[in-house]
Amino acid sequence: MGFKKKLGAGIVTASLGLSLIGGGTFAYFSDSEVTNNAFAAGTLDLSMNPKTVIDVSNLKPGDTMTRDFKLKNDGSLDIKTINLLTNYSVVDKKGDNADVDFGKHIKVNFLWNWDKESEPIFETTLYDLKKMDPDVVKKDVFDPLWEKKGGLKAGAENDLWVEFEFVDNGEDQNVFQGDKLKLEWTFNAMQTDGEEK
Repeated sequence: MGFKKKLGAGIVTASLGLSLIGGGTFAYFSDSEVTNNAFAAGTLDLSMNPKTVIDVSNLKPGDTMTRDFKLKNDGSLDIKTINLLTNYSVVDKKGDNADVDFGKHIKVNFLWNWDKESEPIFETTLYDLKKMDPDVVKKDVFDPLWEKKGGLKAGAENDLWVEFEFVDNGEDQNVFQGDKLKLEWTFNAMQTDGEEK
């Protein structure tokens, strides 16, 4: 056998030996443990009773309307803030309002939260309220020693009162005869801050 053949046979034999060593079986200790974990998200569920705060007809300038309603947290998480968003549309029956906005003549004299002893809205028109988003469950605190207790805890309820007024401005308001204002209030609840669990 020539040198090249001996060298080739040697390489093949060495490769076979290494593969047997590398592919051989060996034993070692081992152990394993399985854990079962879960993440369950809480819920924010704000309810309102009654669903319609106000629905009146035959209004005239100078009329006031006081209504009450309840906001309840039916979810499993505490609510930090509930911001009131206001929108409305006007149905101009005779088409004579021109640039006169009926929302400037309907005033919210107060929005009072009995449970928080706070007044999220003191006095403003619906027109101006569209530009605001007051927190209706905020605790007004005048004494710095008082603990702030705003928000709405899971299962808790707040009782609110509101007064609307069709303002009599002492001028001709005939353009509003037969008109309707459709008010939409959206109560936007936000969760409390995240925390270490």
